[in-house]
Amino acid sequence: MLGKRLVDDEPDHALEDEVVQEVLKEGTDLRQYSHQIELELRDVENQAIKDYTKESTNIAHLHNQITACDKILERMETMLLGFQSDLGSISTEILCLQKKSIDMSQKLQNRQAVRAPIAQFINDLAVSEALIIGVVEAPVAEKEFITQLKVLNQKINFMKEQTFKDTRSSQDVRDIVEKLKLKAIAKIRAYLLEQISKFRKPNANFQVPQNNMLKFKFFFEFVMANERNVAEEICAEYVDTMGKIYFSYFKAYSTRVSKLQFEEHASKDDLMGIEDTGSRGLFYKTPLKNKSTVFTIGSRGDVLSPEGLEAPIIVPHAAQKCDARYPFEALFRSEQFALVDNSCREFLFICEFFMMGGSAALEFFDQVMGKTLGLLIKNLETYTQDCFDTIALFLSVHIILRYQLLCHKRAVPALDHYFDTLQGIIWPRFEYIFQQNIQSVRDCDPTKFGKEMRPHYITRRYAEYSAAILGISENFPNDLVTRLLAELQEEVELFILRMAAIFQLRKEQLIFLINNYDMVLSVLTERTRENSKEAECFRELLTSRSAEYVEEILSPHFGGLMQFVKEGEALVDKNQMDELKRQEKKALALVQAFNANWKKSLEDLNREVLTSFSNLVTASSLLQLALTQLVHYYHRFHKLLSTAGRAQLTNIHHIMVEVKKYKTSFS
Repeated sequence: MLGKRLVDDEPDHALEDEVVQEVLKEGTDLRQYSHQIELELRDVENQAIKDYTKESTNIAHLHNQITACDKILERMETMLLGFQSDLGSISTEILCLQKKSIDMSQKLQNRQAVRAPIAQFINDLAVSEALIIGVVEAPVAEKEFITQLKVLNQKINFMKEQTFKDTRSSQDVRDIVEKLKLKAIAKIRAYLLEQISKFRKPNANFQVPQNNMLKFKFFFEFVMANERNVAEEICAEYVDTMGKIYFSYFKAYSTRVSKLQFEEHASKDDLMGIEDTGSRGLFYKTPLKNKSTVFTIGSRGDVLSPEGLEAPIIVPHAAQKCDARYPFEALFRSEQFALVDNSCREFLFICEFFMMGGSAALEFFDQVMGKTLGLLIKNLETYTQDCFDTIALFLSVHIILRYQLLCHKRAVPALDHYFDTLQGIIWPRFEYIFQQNIQSVRDCDPTKFGKEMRPHYITRRYAEYSAAILGISENFPNDLVTRLLAELQEEVELFILRMAAIFQLRKEQLIFLINNYDMVLSVLTERTRENSKEAECFRELLTSRSAEYVEEILSPHFGGLMQFVKEGEALVDKNQMDELKRQEKKALALVQAFNANWKKSLEDLNREVLTSFSNLVTASSLLQLALTQLVHYYHRFHKLLSTAGRAQLTNIHHIMVEVKKYKTSFS
């Protein structure tokens, strides 16, 4: 703006300069010029006054309008100031309302947050008419009572919580809740005692009321939580009732089932080494219903099969009708299976209904079943005192092991101590009888037996017995059993050797040994694993004695040839070929003797071997072994002969054809 003013002022300065210059040029008098200017200004002023006077009306009117406008503007200013003031107060009110809104929103949230707990508190505290009627009037077994009992239980627990918090409002309903609790406990006590009393009815199936009680297991939970004395009374009544029921049942069952055992029992005269007089022992032809086998297992091992272990228990009156008799282990299995079945069910019932676990459940179970278990333990002790049947005892041990596993599968450890006690009773007696059998074999005098080359009955007893023990213990090996079997095997081997010594001829001794070893091996491989330690031992003995027997029976017929082969091969090994050539005459004599007698010798060998052994398969195998050994000697003899001798010797093919004729269907 300053620059613009300077630009606008420039013409005035220029003009002033021109006027000044003109005045100076014309020489005008400045005072006259000034006077002239004043006159002009006065005229302009007068003219302006005239103009203002002329326009005075308009000016006055304009003044009035301006004044009016000023008033209007003043009023507008006042109004706007009022508006401004009002707007300021409105803003303040809005802020105030906003603050109040926030406060109200917070109060609403707080009230909503506290509404649910207060409503729940009131609901938990209030005792409805339906609750009172349900607890007081509804029968215990009805659903309404159970429903209201759960509601009452919640209120009782709620009242306990409020008591610790010292809530005054809970005092208003405390008395009525307490009365309802006492009423409910009284009704539950009467109901549970009534259910327990049903167990005592004659011929009653106590599983039915037990299952019925499980439907109302909350009753005992309620009583246990609110009146422990009543809960203890119910427990005591249950223990007393069920303890008597189980004891009575198993006492009667054990008494009746014991009458089903074989009438004749094994005694001290039924040991392995006791002489078989024909009136006692393994081969005594007694009807099976009167006596069980002592050294053979037969079908007795069926009690350990999965089907046998979980087969239905023996029903005494049904067995008596058909005059059935059983070995001890069958009766023992039936009794123990009944115990396992009842004990597992009882233990699981205790855990579920009485809400117990761990040592508490085991202790409660012992209170219920303790007397019954003691009865069964005493019965076993009575039986084992006079028992001489090791197979029955050993089967019983393995029945116990399998039932213990069955209990563990059912998550029932309650019978572990009982089973351990039973084994503690059986094992010492088992070891004692086993040692008696070993001692009986050790003390056995071979001279009192006849010179019979067939398998001895003591050897047969051992074979059957060891196969039975090995078969039973296959799934549960035991160090004690392994040691006892090794001792017994050693004594039996010594006994077989002592028995063989009563024969004067070595061939007879070998026949006796082979017959006995073969019989033992046959039984072991048939009843147990073929690669068992016992089978391998007797297989080695049989192989060794068989090789010796073959040499023994070949010697009378081909002894000269066999001796020549052994001596000739010794000379060849020493590289004494000249000495071998000097034996040429002897060799030719052997060739002539062989050619003349070999067919008859084969017939004699065949007859002798087949008549010496009771087992035709063994006899055939030995014959084939002898013929094979003969062919082997013949080949070796052929190699030692000179060309002249070989030409006279019978063709090997003729011999092989003849040998094949003696290959029977048993080989």
